[in-house]
Amino acid sequence: MQLLDIRNLTIELKTADSVIRAVDRINLSLKEGEVHALVGESGSGKSLIAKAIVGALNNRWTVTADRMHWQGVDLMRLSPEKRRKIVSKDIAMIYQEPSLCLDPTANIEDQIAESIPDEFLKDVSIFSRRSARKHRVIALLHKVGIRDHEKVMSSYPHELSEGICQKVMIAMAIARNPKLLIADEPTTALETTTRAQVFRLLKSLNQLKNMSVLMISHELEEIADWSHTMHVLYCGQMVEAGPTASLFNLPLHPYTQALVKSMPDFEQGITHKEALYALKGTIPPLAHLPIGCRLGPRCPQAQKACVVTPIVERSHGHAYACHFPLIKGK
Repeated sequence: MQLLDIRNLTIELKTADSVIRAVDRINLSLKEGEVHALVGESGSGKSLIAKAIVGALNNRWTVTADRMHWQGVDLMRLSPEKRRKIVSKDIAMIYQEPSLCLDPTANIEDQIAESIPDEFLKDVSIFSRRSARKHRVIALLHKVGIRDHEKVMSSYPHELSEGICQKVMIAMAIARNPKLLIADEPTTALETTTRAQVFRLLKSLNQLKNMSVLMISHELEEIADWSHTMHVLYCGQMVEAGPTASLFNLPLHPYTQALVKSMPDFEQGITHKEALYALKGTIPPLAHLPIGCRLGPRCPQAQKACVVTPIVERSHGHAYACHFPLIKGK
């Protein structure tokens, strides 16, 4: 069943001098129970796409799309109230820097309890609802791997580590049993052990609850193991998309190949102080984006034709946008 279907999503920022197109005609679809990854360097527009889906962008941004269907309903054509009602029920989002997203004036128990819908307690008498809500808060904390629930529930965000705050954010996100969980770089600034725990938790939610996940991450090694499909973004443009295994084993776009090559192969061994592969140059600022293919100034395959924006082609089971695609991934 198709959950999300987006066609030609464009996100623009109006400045005093011009209009900056931060996301350029992105197509994205996601099925029930699917894990879809959005990957790319910082500034590629991944978080903007996620915030556009849930309607979290402020008035400075202009969002347009031919369609943004959620289970057949076009979110772009709904009033803000109706869209908010659908999104709050079916879609949840985990933001970066969880300690900044949590309310510093309320303890963890109150914040998680507030995220539990009243309809989940409709069969409980009005005199028992407070106790039932607390038991549900404890169950959610246990589900995300927090065992010392009494201490965490009575704590405020600034008293907890980033890892615990991230798990609390996940508990709040899954309190409504959403059909789609959007995870925006959920492991940023977390230590290795906690990062692995968060990924295992998200994976189990997908497998046990059939919860669809839109994963925004730079941890290619982690998402390669359990994401079904992947979008590779660069400067707001889709450069390649398709099944994750296909993109890793047979990349057709030079940028996708660069991302794959940047992952160190520990099985073959790495010599002392050996330089890791990195694409030359840096991602350009939004105010000075190149015309045509935005990877052009950094691309080893670039030619004169790249000043024209490439159209999306399909081959080997996935889509790519490149005038000079790689042959057999080489």
